[in-house]
Amino acid sequence: MRLNIIPIFFFFLISSLGAQVQLEVNPPENIKTVIFGGPTEDQFPVIELGETMKLEFDDITASESDYYYKIIHCNYDWQPSQLLKSQYLSGVDNQRIVNYENSYSTLQSYSNYKLSIPNENVGLKVSGNFILEIYNDNYELQFSRRFVVYKDAVTVGGTVKRSRDFNFINEKQVVQFNINAGNFQLVNPKKEVKVAILQNYQWETALYDVAPQYTIGTELVYKYDQETSFYGGNEFLNFDTSDLRAPTSQISRIEVDELYNHYLFTNSYRADNPYSYYPDINGDFVVRTLQGEDNSREAEYTKVHFSLPYDERLALDEVYVFGKHNNYALSEENKMIYNEDNGMMEATIKLKQGFYNYKFVIKREDGTLEINTVCGNFHFTENNYLILVYYRNFGDLYDSIIGVGSANSRNISN
Repeated sequence: MRLNIIPIFFFFLISSLGAQVQLEVNPPENIKTVIFGGPTEDQFPVIELGETMKLEFDDITASESDYYYKIIHCNYDWQPSQLLKSQYLSGVDNQRIVNYENSYSTLQSYSNYKLSIPNENVGLKVSGNFILEIYNDNYELQFSRRFVVYKDAVTVGGTVKRSRDFNFINEKQVVQFNINAGNFQLVNPKKEVKVAILQNYQWETALYDVAPQYTIGTELVYKYDQETSFYGGNEFLNFDTSDLRAPTSQISRIEVDELYNHYLFTNSYRADNPYSYYPDINGDFVVRTLQGEDNSREAEYTKVHFSLPYDERLALDEVYVFGKHNNYALSEENKMIYNEDNGMMEATIKLKQGFYNYKFVIKREDGTLEINTVCGNFHFTENNYLILVYYRNFGDLYDSIIGVGSANSRNISN
């Protein structure tokens, strides 16, 4: 079984080579359930210039603290662009988030904050990569999130194919696509145009710097095999705590102390099993409660208990619960601990009521991250791919985004 391995040190290398590269910062323990999205259901803001994106998060200190937001424009490589704020923003950022309310009749008290952009104070003037930063009243960065804004100037069409490399034919998926410039004039597309390809909206595994294979008139064609391939992974595991008191096919029992405790059935290793399809939401989560009408203020926080049998393939390395709910981060909260009494790797995570996707990942002693060792790689796996097309003409001060495309492996072909 070949593994999907991400070298952790790569991210630190990027940071050392370009100290200003804008990586996402994850929040402290008191800030939970960061929801950030655009007009689609996916919690990944890809918005056309002029559309609205929304941020929502909870502070479980419930102290009605003041939070402020800043917006940073970045180039293709996620370093801040040379644009002045007045060139990419209309109005002024660094404003206080004024839309917040306290939770209602929940065991865990919290303050819920909401922010929409554009709003009466600020709007966006240009397309490209952006970072949204949230600060407390001491001007300490609490967390940040990436988002992208595009202009619909070119057409992007994509398909997903099986790998032609027989070493990976059952494990990898290949994204092939074309960019039709139409009336948008490209003089030197190999230098003016860059692309980024994301699997399930994860920046950590994104592919960059793929040049067009060839051009036909106004069309740029990318029909590579290895250069645009991804490990297929497996469908995410899931659970649903929307009903606080109802065990489900994923929840074995429920206990109540200061909070509700939901104990999930012990998961198994799926890498050596045949592929089995069941619908997922590609690592995402949806907050919802059946005990109230307002998901933002009436959803309860519960302690969700995860367990995985210890296996020799884990060695003595670190194992984490991984998903959009923690922004695919490796933190102490989602790190699994070995229980000598039952031979299980276990983790307990405080999560807001809702439907969640997750998987288990292994961080090796040398820093590499194996995201599919436990669950396996299959070319059948349903994955969504996002294609971002960047453009910089000679003399431009920044990288704009002139088009986006998508492809799904549901209809994968040879």
